[in-house]
Amino acid sequence: MSPSLSATDTSRLDAITDAAVGMAAANVADLLAMAIEHRPEDTALVVHDTDSWLNIVLTEAYRRALPHAAFIDFGEVAADDVLAAFAPLAPGSLVVLIQSTSFRLEAFRIRIELFKRGLKVIEHVHLGRMPGVQGLHYIAGLAYDPAYYRGVGQALKTRIDRARHGMLDSGGEQLVFAGPFEEAKLNVGDYSGMKNVGGQFPIGEVFTEARDLEAVNGCVRIFVFGDTRFMVNRPEKPITLMIDKGRVVAVIDATPEFEAVLAQIRAHEGEVWVRELGFGMNRAFSREQMVNDIGTYERMCGIHLSLGAKHGVYAKPQFKRKDTRFHVDVFAVTEGVYLDDELVYRDGAWIV
Repeated sequence: MSPSLSATDTSRLDAITDAAVGMAAANVADLLAMAIEHRPEDTALVVHDTDSWLNIVLTEAYRRALPHAAFIDFGEVAADDVLAAFAPLAPGSLVVLIQSTSFRLEAFRIRIELFKRGLKVIEHVHLGRMPGVQGLHYIAGLAYDPAYYRGVGQALKTRIDRARHGMLDSGGEQLVFAGPFEEAKLNVGDYSGMKNVGGQFPIGEVFTEARDLEAVNGCVRIFVFGDTRFMVNRPEKPITLMIDKGRVVAVIDATPEFEAVLAQIRAHEGEVWVRELGFGMNRAFSREQMVNDIGTYERMCGIHLSLGAKHGVYAKPQFKRKDTRFHVDVFAVTEGVYLDDELVYRDGAWIV
């Protein structure tokens, strides 16, 4: 039987929660004002649940930041009631989704459908995967510094788009991109000129991939990978991937969990391709400051790659969309990143 909390313990938890709500409210207010360009008096609907501490904290933060918004507790109403609440919202209104897992609305692809209606969307998913101090990392990850995200993000995109080749130094191993890259895409909270406003938060990423996937060769050491449950898996020591013509051909120091990921990809796709090259920018996440949810950790400041043939943004002639199934994020030990012969990352930070 677990011991009950003392009055002192309860007081300490309350103090932590109060501080977390305050930090979250400040970060959310900045996101709303500077990234989403939504004013407190504008129409907003917040759909939330109460199944995790982080959910409760974020919901209260949005109550402070959006004093005129309507709030719906997903656990207290039917799915049809939620859908009905979306119906009267005019284009340009905001919907915030705060989810311990991911809201199930039958065949309704919630964010995509809301975007089709011209609504702004902020989506927080899988918050129940990030207990304790991880929740504080997540809240810190919501901080929005427009000068950093837009300035460094655009500078990275410019360097990527003009680069003729690149190299990732993962501490004793090098992965070479011996050709140009696809046009880089930004996820930095700047929606000017874009059809949709918002997406999944936290943000902070510039991503691309090699135009010719077979121009990717060498080795890379990875310290984290997304496992079969879409959770961050950190082996005791880095795993080395040997890559030939864009495919993983050998692995050193693999764990049973990583072998299961590779086996799953090979069973459906035959080979394990390396596709996305992600330049993560969110300084709240690092090799030391981690969260369990792979979709959140993907913003970590450093390089991540994807394994598997699936990538919805870049079409490649050797893949038919219906045959691609896997996009598994893996995170590289990142000692240095070079675009052409210029060093753009060192000591845990971008230097563009």
